[in-house]
Amino acid sequence: MEKVTIIIVAGGSASGKTTVAHTIANEIFVNKPVTHLSMDSYYKDFSDLTFEEKQLLNFDHPSSLDIELLCKHLDDLKNFKPVEVPVYDFKTHSKTGEIIKLEPSNVVILDGILSLHIEEIRKRGDIKLFIRTDDDIRFIRRLLRDVNERNRKLDDIVGQYLNTVKPMYKYFVEPSIDYADLIIPYYEGNNIAIDMVAAKISSLLKK
Repeated sequence: MEKVTIIIVAGGSASGKTTVAHTIANEIFVNKPVTHLSMDSYYKDFSDLTFEEKQLLNFDHPSSLDIELLCKHLDDLKNFKPVEVPVYDFKTHSKTGEIIKLEPSNVVILDGILSLHIEEIRKRGDIKLFIRTDDDIRFIRRLLRDVNERNRKLDDIVGQYLNTVKPMYKYFVEPSIDYADLIIPYYEGNNIAIDMVAAKISSLLKK
């Protein structure tokens, strides 16, 4: 059976998880297929609620995620089977009904804020990373993203950050750094840290 290595990339909202995941994939696995999963695809479907009701949901709590489906997909990929990942629309807080088929590969990278906190997911990881980024930088990135990409109102973004994002980070996400094999202090231009992590992952994979 093909050997599959699962790399987990955790960290706070807008910490740079996806950027780091893509950078590592491009640096280590040049011309080799890498399967990239995001926990953002595995939010539960809240299409039965009004948009106002959805705005009150805590999307930074583990209960908002379909953990069972994500674990099944990780197991399938580990067994070199393709998976059908649901497409989630952050503008409406609901699944679109569409799917994206991902083919298996020897390396699977999963990024998500709670990927190291949730034991069922964490224990499936072979290499576990945590991206540590300054809180102010993360908030500014999130603010710009939600305004420009998700058509959110400023008051809603700030309210969500103060009511759920920040406290859930302190309660769930930040403590999960203890489970990381490697910690990356990330900011724009800090390529040295990513290069060092990439080299370390390469050596671990060779073993």
